[in-house]
Amino acid sequence: MNDTVLKPNLIIRHYKNLHNYASLFQEMRSYTDQRDEHSPDQLWILQHHPVLTQGQAGKPEHILIPSDLPVVQSDRGGQVTWHGPGQMVIYFMFDLNRLKWNVRTLVSFAEQLMIDLVKKYNIDAYAKADAPGVYVSERKIGSLGFKIRRGRSYHGLALNIDCDLSGFQTINPCGYAGLEMVRICDLIEDYPRFDQLAQDVTTYFKEKNDFNDVQVILQ
Repeated sequence: MNDTVLKPNLIIRHYKNLHNYASLFQEMRSYTDQRDEHSPDQLWILQHHPVLTQGQAGKPEHILIPSDLPVVQSDRGGQVTWHGPGQMVIYFMFDLNRLKWNVRTLVSFAEQLMIDLVKKYNIDAYAKADAPGVYVSERKIGSLGFKIRRGRSYHGLALNIDCDLSGFQTINPCGYAGLEMVRICDLIEDYPRFDQLAQDVTTYFKEKNDFNDVQVILQ
């Protein structure tokens, strides 16, 4: 049998408007709960309204300064982080068993995706074995956190493009005191905006050999 027949299909949802974190969190959970072995994998590319999200084992002391930012308790891994306009969030609703991936494969894939995205714009980024995410000169440009339920993933990554970094200054980002965040716009003058990077992500997945058919839906 041809191997391509066995590969899953992928739906990429590119959201144009800012979205509420709590609402999409529930949508991710619902899709994961209701999907079966025939359901396509999905990738959601979007930006959120400003919000702080706590990981499953998040410690309240990592929120350093009270602010008017809503704090949403999540079930992903990791500690507290910030999401908002100018940051590209990508959610991975993948059937890991069907892809023959484990959690480490997923994490490495997400980190490599961010590394390859910024490399296209001559930014040299790297991952760390002891601190998940992607870094440029010891400053963090991309974060990630996942939840796996019955072999299926949700949540994902966040890549800083031209966001306001003040939200990060009220917390220990990802639980690391003193961790400095950086954005693509800090590193190059003529930097790609959200829509361009979203298109780069779509191209990336179409060129990968992990999926059979890649369908893009603008929302």
